[in-house]
Amino acid sequence: MALSPSSIESLQALVVGLALAGLMASAFEFATNRRASFRLLEAGGVSTLAALPMLAFVAPFIILRNTLRGRKLERRPIPFVMIATMIACGWGLLSGHIALDVAHMIAGQ
Repeated sequence: MALSPSSIESLQALVVGLALAGLMASAFEFATNRRASFRLLEAGGVSTLAALPMLAFVAPFIILRNTLRGRKLERRPIPFVMIATMIACGWGLLSGHIALDVAHMIAGQ
């Protein structure tokens, strides 16, 4: 089975997007001693505005973490876990494409 170049590029973007989400969430937790969460949006004001760009890239990690916790602790049904995983992977794919495009732009390619 041969993969087309566009499939390989999409797979690379997915991996980069999910890895970047995990890296940024871990860096946030290391810097602030609290977990990255969508509750950062509840603070209001400038802190909410500052949290938006970070949450845009960290969201796939948060969705996957919360989904796995929900499955383990609350026994959420498998279809819910599958849908949440598809949403997180789609979001990771998009953020990975953005990250790769910015990297190519910086590298001058």
